[in-house]
Amino acid sequence: MTASQSSQEDTRPPHASPALVSGAGANAALLVVLFGSFMDLLDATIVTVAAPAVAGDLGAGDAQIQWTVAAYVLALGAGLITGGRLGDQYGRKRLFLIGMAGFMVTSALCALAAGPGMLIGMRAAQGLTAGIMVPQVFGIIRATFAPPERAKAFGAYGAVQGLASVAGPLLGGLLVDADLFGLGWRTIFWINVPVSVLALIIGAKVLPESRSASTARLDLLGAMLAASGILLILLPIIQTENWSWTWASYALLAAGTILLAVFLAYERRLTGRGKEPVFDPALLRIRAFAIGLGASVLFFGGIGSFFLTLSVYLQNGTGRTAWETGLVILPYALGSMITSGVGVALAARAGKALLITGSLTIAASQLVLWVIVEDGNDPGYRLLALALFIGGLGLGLAAPLLVNVVLAGVPGRNAGAVGGVLSTVNQIGGAIGIAVLGTAFFTTVTGTTTGTPGPADYSHALGIVLVASTALYVVAALVMLALPKTAAEQVDQ
Repeated sequence: MTASQSSQEDTRPPHASPALVSGAGANAALLVVLFGSFMDLLDATIVTVAAPAVAGDLGAGDAQIQWTVAAYVLALGAGLITGGRLGDQYGRKRLFLIGMAGFMVTSALCALAAGPGMLIGMRAAQGLTAGIMVPQVFGIIRATFAPPERAKAFGAYGAVQGLASVAGPLLGGLLVDADLFGLGWRTIFWINVPVSVLALIIGAKVLPESRSASTARLDLLGAMLAASGILLILLPIIQTENWSWTWASYALLAAGTILLAVFLAYERRLTGRGKEPVFDPALLRIRAFAIGLGASVLFFGGIGSFFLTLSVYLQNGTGRTAWETGLVILPYALGSMITSGVGVALAARAGKALLITGSLTIAASQLVLWVIVEDGNDPGYRLLALALFIGGLGLGLAAPLLVNVVLAGVPGRNAGAVGGVLSTVNQIGGAIGIAVLGTAFFTTVTGTTTGTPGPADYSHALGIVLVASTALYVVAALVMLALPKTAAEQVDQ
């Protein structure tokens, strides 16, 4: 469930027709929005495999590589709720096409980046355009399909998520190693351009327009305060290796904390005046939501950082190519695809148990991986694949269910707002994990030797990340004990 689901119902009457768009038109519309979702999910994973190639070509430092990944995730998270509200107010088709066009342009600018600074800036812009595009997917599906067909449409969306998780590492590795037209890693961004053009042409013809009946003004200031506060907190953490911890670093942390406090006060004031804020602080008084926030940050905090550091370890530490790295990561995605369907099917009966089992399974896989890499030798494909496959099984059990388990403990009138905020927090948790664990990895690599880091240095650094993320998932499982036992009914998931 994402920010777009916090919107009010479509102005179309629910009895309009069995399907709000005719069969062929509905399928074409679904295909277009799934293209958009696929590109977003692909870009969230494909860059991690290409990170060492980007660093080598652009001369990017460790912190700049972290920002290349984190900037996209953070900007996407910051834009989700705002993007959903814009679609509700100005039309979901219009905002989807605007977001798609922006995603195409920023992808091309990423491909043309002359240096790491430009790439980071364009990745942030790309994340913002994805934050405009992605929330419209759910609203468009709701406006296009009547309830009986809607479940199948959301099932197709889930299948696309699984496909993107598999395609991202493999496609990234293939494109980097293929070095098409001598473009190297830049092809991972260029590939978005023709796909976007095709989706824009078809989308302009087949997508239905819909919007909410709400006339609430967009809380743009609230969104900016929240994003700025989080950015100021992450900045000194990611830049630790370059800046060290000086008074300026602590000042940035303090400024970020103050901005977040101002954000909460401003949102409380908006709520008191009957306005519609980005985040209603009163939601924190709902026990399931407060616990869900903590569980989301812990759970998703380990995912992005893990794949970034694993990719660097596999390429710089063991000498694998980008394509070989994608093949090593593939079992993780396959494991996730196997269990995600099982988890969704059993969520209504054992949602919390599945969350806890999934978290502990990921923790076990991280611990197994630590054991096999800590000695500094290349463990070989089979051992790596086994550990990653186990982790994927755990991810598939837990990740698709977390929001809906939290929603089971939330009053119906708050479900949309809670779902939107939790989806945003998932992205922010990923950015925080990249900042903290990614920094621990890179500082360990450079801090263990005065010369060029060797395989043992990368193994040791990855080991620290694995031990820390094991602890994260164990704590997440403990926090999840306080969540509702079952998931909420998945109508629009």
